[in-house]
Amino acid sequence: MIKETDKALTAQIQDKIDNLGKPKGSLGRLERLALQICLIQGTLSPRLSHPCHILFGGDHGIEREGVSMSPREVTRQQMMNYCKGGGGVNMFCRQHGFSLRIVDVGTDYDFDGTLYPQIIDRKIAHGTDNFLYNAAMSREQWNKALSIGAEQVNACRAEGCNIISFGEMGIGNTSPSSIFMHLLLDIPLDKCVGAGSGLDNEGIRHKYNVLKASVENYKKSADADTDIADTLRYFAGFEMAAAIGGMLRAAELGMIVLVDGFIMTACMLAASRLDAAVMDYAVFGHCGDECGHRLMLDAMGASALLNLGMRLGEGTGAICAYPIVVSAVNMVNEMENFKNANITKYF
Repeated sequence: MIKETDKALTAQIQDKIDNLGKPKGSLGRLERLALQICLIQGTLSPRLSHPCHILFGGDHGIEREGVSMSPREVTRQQMMNYCKGGGGVNMFCRQHGFSLRIVDVGTDYDFDGTLYPQIIDRKIAHGTDNFLYNAAMSREQWNKALSIGAEQVNACRAEGCNIISFGEMGIGNTSPSSIFMHLLLDIPLDKCVGAGSGLDNEGIRHKYNVLKASVENYKKSADADTDIADTLRYFAGFEMAAAIGGMLRAAELGMIVLVDGFIMTACMLAASRLDAAVMDYAVFGHCGDECGHRLMLDAMGASALLNLGMRLGEGTGAICAYPIVVSAVNMVNEMENFKNANITKYF
């Protein structure tokens, strides 16, 4: 069970922020971010320690329907590339001092542990089933994926981590993300479906038609009359389910959760429907170019720290936002207040 942050501390934290040697509110979003982090940690003097990034990999049955510009084998190829340190996520983790964990929860390939010792093997299956026809995963698989996500967060916590981000590698995963957005927020499906890794207009139309048929088939199924977890597992990828489990566990442990772009925002949306208190711990790092991402954030009452036009995934937008989080924490800890700085308080 996730505890909501203690809002009783709000006035005390805000008073400290307002009395720093600056015009009230002049550091804008940094001030709101600092307040959130102080509430998460229950202190007026927050700290950041051992930032970690967990990247989950998994393939999707729906990819077989031609909903992605990229072929399935790119999932395993990129997982191998991460082991060599050659991915975008590797570069940003190095730049910002993140520890990176690469976890295979459902890639349609068996990695040689000798050649790729960096990949943590937690494979549930060789990709999900095709949700055009039936549920992507069973209840047992869904629960296993959630527990793997929690397990990996526990490992990061044991290393001293109190701020964490999640990434994904799974060709086709903008499709279940679009459906999450559609079903959970009641946003028309055509507003939720975008280009993914680079579909043209005809490709987007085909993707929309496949997803529309998938939703219609789902609504005729027995799962449509059950609980939210059954809705989520009907469409999710293993890497998405693991991220959802990780987000929930991180919030339960009182950690700051940096949220990446479209897919990870959809996962945070899903996590919030399982436990609404998770949103207290979510810092949304980046709003990408994928169709509907801003609509989803708006519907969740959230806003991202960055809008760089990125759509790589992997969690890169969240990691890029980390220096802003550092600035917010440094602001509240290192700036002098009016009294100590001998500055006249003029408001």
